Amino acid sequence: MKSIRSPKDFWAGILFIAIGAFAIGMGSKYNLGTAARMGPGYFPRILGILLIVLGGVLALRALRLQGSPIPQWKWRPTLIVLGSVILFGLMVTTVGMALSTVFLIVTASAASPEFRPKEALISGICLAALAVGVFVVGLKLQLPIWPSFL
Repeated sequence: MKSIRSPKDFWAGILFIAIGAFAIGMGSKYNLGTAARMGPGYFPRILGILLIVLGGVLALRALRLQGSPIPQWKWRPTLIVLGSVILFGLMVTTVGMALSTVFLIVTASAASPEFRPKEALISGICLAALAVGVFVVGLKLQLPIWPSFL
């Protein structure tokens, strides 16, 4: 067996293969259909196959090309981003889509060492407008835009 010269690419490839296999497994419960008349299992299976191929290419490439090692795991940014997503889910029905999206973007941005509050707030406002436009107006999801007390 060859040695792994690029551990970061190798493990990314293995992760793609695992996600692809999971997608194929989940998609196998549904009817495949045909290319002209796709069933609900068609997209997950095709996506799974593409992920497995991409992961295989990435993992094999990692055996040939020199790459960087896997850096040490950073817990603080991971916990901040996960916490902000969980808080968004808890807040969205009571605080509204607009304010909870701004809160999500600003809080998740704080995980970066290059955090700038003004830029995060501007990004949050722009993404909140986009989220309201797509999910509430476009898809007509039954989510409040603003809190009920406003």
